[in-house]
Amino acid sequence: MPYIFNKYYPARNIMFFVGEGFLIFLSMISVYWLFKGTGLFMIDLGLYTAQAMIVTLIFQLCLYFFDLYDLSKHQSLPDTATRITQAFGVGCILLAWVYYIAPPVIISTRIFWSGYLITSVILLLYRFMYYRVLRKKMFVQDIVVIGDGRLANEISMEIEGRQDSVYRIRAFIGSKELPYNPNKAPVLESIGDVSKIFPEEQISRIIVAPDDRRGATPVRTLLNCKMRGVIIEQGVTFYERMTGKILVERVDPSWIIFSDGFTLSRFKYMLKRVLDIFSAGFLLILSLPIMVLSAIIIKLESKGPVFYLQERVGENSAVFKVIKFRSMGQDAEKNGAVWAKENDDRVTRFGGFIRKVRIDEIPQLWNVLKGEMSLVGPRPERQVFVEELVKEIPYYHIRHGVKPGVTGWAQVCYPYGASKEDALRKLEYDLYYIKHISIALDLLVIFQTVKTVLFGKGGR
Repeated sequence: MPYIFNKYYPARNIMFFVGEGFLIFLSMISVYWLFKGTGLFMIDLGLYTAQAMIVTLIFQLCLYFFDLYDLSKHQSLPDTATRITQAFGVGCILLAWVYYIAPPVIISTRIFWSGYLITSVILLLYRFMYYRVLRKKMFVQDIVVIGDGRLANEISMEIEGRQDSVYRIRAFIGSKELPYNPNKAPVLESIGDVSKIFPEEQISRIIVAPDDRRGATPVRTLLNCKMRGVIIEQGVTFYERMTGKILVERVDPSWIIFSDGFTLSRFKYMLKRVLDIFSAGFLLILSLPIMVLSAIIIKLESKGPVFYLQERVGENSAVFKVIKFRSMGQDAEKNGAVWAKENDDRVTRFGGFIRKVRIDEIPQLWNVLKGEMSLVGPRPERQVFVEELVKEIPYYHIRHGVKPGVTGWAQVCYPYGASKEDALRKLEYDLYYIKHISIALDLLVIFQTVKTVLFGKGGR
C-alpha cells in the first residue's frame, strides 16, 4: 500500500484533496448558517452536516472523474473553470437521483444554488494558489542523481516532465550532459562537489542510478551521507515507487529475487477468490439486459456466433478459452493471428462500439466464476504471441505466475497497445502489480476502470 499512495497521493496532493473537500463542506455549512440563523442552525446541525457531506462526496467524486485531480500537466484557470462546471453539472444530476431516493437529505433550492456558486468561486481561487505552488516548485524534496545514462535520464523525464512532482533534481553526478535536463541541473564529477554549490542540509535524497555499476558507486561517500540523515535509494526502486511500474530493461534477476513482494499469502489468495466470485456474479446479473441487447444486435449485424472463444495463456501458463462478445467479422483471422490495430477494418460497426465501452469484455466474468481468470490481474495473451514475447522480453513469463484479469493495472495506467513495444511497456506495470498484489490495489484498479469505461479510454 505505501507504494500505491506514493504513486498517486504524495503528502502534498493528499493535503490538496482534503483541503478542497473541506472548502466544499465549509461553503455549504456557511450558507446554511447565513440563511437559517444561529438558533435553527444549531437545532438541525446533524442534518445539515449530513447534507453538506453528501454534496462534498459527490462533487469531489465528479472532480476526480473529470481528471481534475490529475495535476501532472499544466492546466490553465479558464480550462479548470470549464471542467469544474462540467463536473458539478454531472454532480447535480447525481444529487437529483440521491434526493429522489432519499427525500430527507434534500437541500432547499436557495441554499443549494447559493452554496454552489460560493463553492465554485472558492475552488477556483484555491486552485489558482495551488497552481502557483506547483509552478514555483514549493514543498519539494531536493535530490541528487548519481548517473548520466539511460536510467538517470528516465528519472529526469519523470520528475521534470510532471508539474506535480514532489522532487527537484539539483545535480547529476557523471561526466556528460543528459538528453533530458530542462532545468539545466549541473553535471558534477563527484558528490563532494555538491556541497560546494548547495548546502548539505538542502539535499534530502541521493538516487544511485548509474547504467554501469562496476566501480561507479562511491560507497564510502554514500555511507557518510547516510549517517548525516540523507536518504540513499536505488534508481530502479525510486523509479518504481514514483511511477507505479518496474523498468524491465534496467533490473537484474537478483533485484527481483531479493525484493519484497511477488507473493500472495494463502489467506489473501482465498479472499481474492471469494471477492471474485461475488463480484463476477453480481456484475453478470447487473449487466444481463445489456448482454441480451448486445447479443441481438451482434446477431442481426453480421453472420456468425454471438460469442467468440479464443485460447489464452493463464495462471502457470495453463491454456484456457476466454469468452468475449464477437466484435469482428466471422473470418477475421482466416490468414492467421495478427495484433489488433487502431481503426481495424476487421471490426464491425457495433463491434467498434462495444470495444470502446468494454461491453465485449463482460462475458469474461464467466471465466472468473470458473476460476480461470480474476477480476483484476494481467490481461491474458494469446499463446502464439506469448511464445514470441517470452523469447524477446525479459521476465515476461513472470506475469503467468498469477491469474489473468478482466482488467488490470496496466490497462488503467497505459493506453491500449498491440505491439511488442506495447507488450514491454505493459509488462512494466504488470510486474509492479504482481509485486504489490493486494485487495487494496485491486479495489484501486476497479475504481480506475470505472473511470476508464465511462470516458471510453483505451478501447480499440
